[in-house]
Amino acid sequence: MIMPNLPAFLAWGLITSLFIAVGWLPNGILGGFGNADDPGSWQGAATQLALADDGTTFQQYVGMVGPMVTYLLPILIANAGGRIVYKERGGVVASIVAVGMITGSTVPMFLGAMIVGPLSAWVLKKVDSIWAGKIKPGFEMLVDMFTAGILGAAMAVGAFFGFAPIITGVSDALGNVVSWMADNHLLPLMAVVVEPAKVLFLNNAIGNGVLVPLGAQEVVEQGKSLLFLVESNPGPGLGILMAYTFFGIGAARSSAPGAAVVQFIGGIHEVYFPFVLMKPTLIVAAILGGATGIATNVVFGSGLRGPAAPGSIIAVYAATPRDSFVGVTLSVVLAFVVTFLVAAVILRASRKKDLAAGGGDLAAAIAQTEANKGKSSAALDAMAATVGAGTATAGGTGPTDGVAGAAPVRSIVFACDAGMGSSAMGASILRDKLKKAGRGDITVVNKAVATLEDDVDLVITQRELTDRARRHAPGARHVSVDNFLSSPVYDDVVRAAQAESQAETAERSTS
Repeated sequence: MIMPNLPAFLAWGLITSLFIAVGWLPNGILGGFGNADDPGSWQGAATQLALADDGTTFQQYVGMVGPMVTYLLPILIANAGGRIVYKERGGVVASIVAVGMITGSTVPMFLGAMIVGPLSAWVLKKVDSIWAGKIKPGFEMLVDMFTAGILGAAMAVGAFFGFAPIITGVSDALGNVVSWMADNHLLPLMAVVVEPAKVLFLNNAIGNGVLVPLGAQEVVEQGKSLLFLVESNPGPGLGILMAYTFFGIGAARSSAPGAAVVQFIGGIHEVYFPFVLMKPTLIVAAILGGATGIATNVVFGSGLRGPAAPGSIIAVYAATPRDSFVGVTLSVVLAFVVTFLVAAVILRASRKKDLAAGGGDLAAAIAQTEANKGKSSAALDAMAATVGAGTATAGGTGPTDGVAGAAPVRSIVFACDAGMGSSAMGASILRDKLKKAGRGDITVVNKAVATLEDDVDLVITQRELTDRARRHAPGARHVSVDNFLSSPVYDDVVRAAQAESQAETAERSTS
């Protein structure tokens, strides 16, 4: 639900950083703080009634910051959740219900959207199944439209009066906890929960479900929030990877430098999770580093104006206000230094034992990380390939049709859950191989499994997704792989394509 909508989070963060009253380019109209009653003010923008400090009322510009965080982002999250469960119909109903929930609350409803989006789509799916196949021909559209409309309206009202107050109460309670921790100088203790949760892939639930909504409220009130940098600080991950670079052994040591670049610059934190799973005591280093970063932001009063998504140092600086660069920079640097030093001590202390045990099984740790995530990862696949973990095959336990077939291959689709990341990289690899083999005429694209259509010749998926892909494209040939970035299947495809080309050439010459 979150990943497809990260561009919207980034857009909101940039608009906030630029146009609010304390932004880089303050603009009362776009930032939503200007007085529309002032002489010569812009008359074409939306306004709302606001209360001035002296007790009088005036028309204040609505701006873009508030509506985006209040309406756009939760609706996008709910829509994505609805589509996952029940495609377009689920997405529409989820959006309707999300509006009911949003308007029934006074806080950003990110967590609520993660719940009501898939839930409302599931309810619609169950209701549709009651009379599936029982409607007389010609009335299907009528029934479908009224079912979705009536059910969506009913659930929106229910979310307004029932669900919104619950989520608001939860959000207020969490906000009170954060305020209590701040008042008692205990905010660094959040790292005790956040850092282990990241390794177990609960980071989206904590970051986008809890910290981002609370941070958004602080941005409205204070112009920035350190909560945006609690989960996304790249310092702890970089510290662990650099400790492995200098003090690790075997495959972990050779893989760590490349992973550090991906983590710190690319913002993909999950690449350091397998290194922690290999040696769980390293979570202590991550916790201490994360706590140091939080404490630094507390001392300097620094924070971000929007979420750093993904958690790249580039995204962090893009959301940093002008008065927070020193604090934010030090929070990342000190988090890195503390994590590195503690991790180095742990790795050095266990070096002899690790050497005797063969250095640990990084491939198994990568597999465990993907199991925690619940799906494959392009970055983890790439790291697995470097340590020999990817031994993909066409066939085996997964359902496959094979590469060769009666009809020539003119179009190939790589399909994964989101249609991004690993499938895009796999498509790029095969596209390059085909081009070098003289078959650049074959179209190779990547898509999400849910968007597949039965107009493709060959579909390449990871093993666990092949059955789903077959249902969407029953007329295509299907091949399963374990690793999009390292598979002998690609060479089979290239050989088959070359054989087809040679056969066509021979046929033309004889005719």
